[in-house]
Amino acid sequence: MTEPRTTEPRTTDGPWASVTACPHGPLLVRGDVEILLSDGSPAPRRRSTVALCRCGASGIKPYCDGTHKVIGFRTDDEQPSVA
Repeated sequence: MTEPRTTEPRTTDGPWASVTACPHGPLLVRGDVEILLSDGSPAPRRRSTVALCRCGASGIKPYCDGTHKVIGFRTDDEQPSVA
């Protein structure tokens, strides 16, 4: 299984945030960012790092509940292999 690529946040004077797309899985959101629901209200958030659903089948949207593994969700963000 390919591990998601991560980088250290850039140093700035203000808060930072990063989004990492996990192959065949969720989007990991780290840092100080507000997540809004479709009606514009803020999604409840208790952690500084959360996983957002990309497969559309989570029972706790917008967050990931691991359903992507059960349904065999695949992304096309695989890195090409070098011969």
